[in-house]
Formats: sequence, structure tokens, C-alpha cells
Amino acid sequence: MLSIKVFKPYYVKEEGKYIRVVLAYQYFSLLMDEKVYHFVPLESREIRINRDTKEIENKDAVFVFQKGKKYNRIALVDLMKVKDFQEHLSQILNPYITLPKPTVKPDEIDFIIMELERNNLIRLIDKALDEKDEMNFNYYTNILLDM
Repeated sequence: MLSIKVFKPYYVKEEGKYIRVVLAYQYFSLLMDEKVYHFVPLESREIRINRDTKEIENKDAVFVFQKGKKYNRIALVDLMKVKDFQEHLSQILNPYITLPKPTVKPDEIDFIIMELERNNLIRLIDKALDEKDEMNFNYYTNILLDM
């Protein structure tokens, strides 16, 4: 069974369209077979995320963990399968991931609002007809005609 004991980045760096989570010794450790293994930066030492796709780019990276004289190499793609890892990484990336800008133009928004208002008036007219309320029927019909 593999789980995350400690997962803190040494630092997080924003570079253009990438976010780099750089790892260092004592900031990242795993619990494997009830033994704690600490990250050692012998091979890969960063996780690179594409800002646009929000996907990890270097899934083939291999991280090395040490317990005494014993070393374990784990590919990032395997770490991604650990639920704890995904949760910790999400918390780390949360301040750096920005929401995409809306692609709706102001003219489209105005059109949608006008359409919603028109549909609401039609519902109010239907309600006035159901209740045989001539005064509200005339009022809402006049507003609809003026649109």
C-alpha cells in the first residue's frame, strides 16, 4: 500500500504556460509497506503542469525515495494513481490555476437577458390568463409589445 506521508513543494514557479512544482529532500515522503521513504532528488525533482489543459506534462518523470540504504524509484504516472497525491497536488496548485476568461461577448449577454425577460413576460401573461386577471394581462401584454 502506497500513501503520501508529507507532500510540500520546495517552491512553486510560474513559467509562461507552465506551473512547476519543485520538490526537495524532507518535503516529500511516502509510506510504503508501513515504512517511511524520503524523496531524494537523484532523478526528477519537479512536476510540470500545463496551465491551459491543467494536465501534468512530465508523467514519465521518475522520483527516487530512500529509506536507509534502500532506494525505490516511482514514476509520476504511478504516483498520480494515489488518491492522497492528487489531493495534495490540487491544494498546492489551487492558488496558481486561474479560471478561463469567459468567451461570451457583451452583445450575446444582452441578447440572452432580453430573451429571458421576454420569456418571463410570456409566463406572466399566461398566468394572468389562467387567473382571468384582465388588468395584469393588459399590463404585461403592453410591456411585451413595447419590447
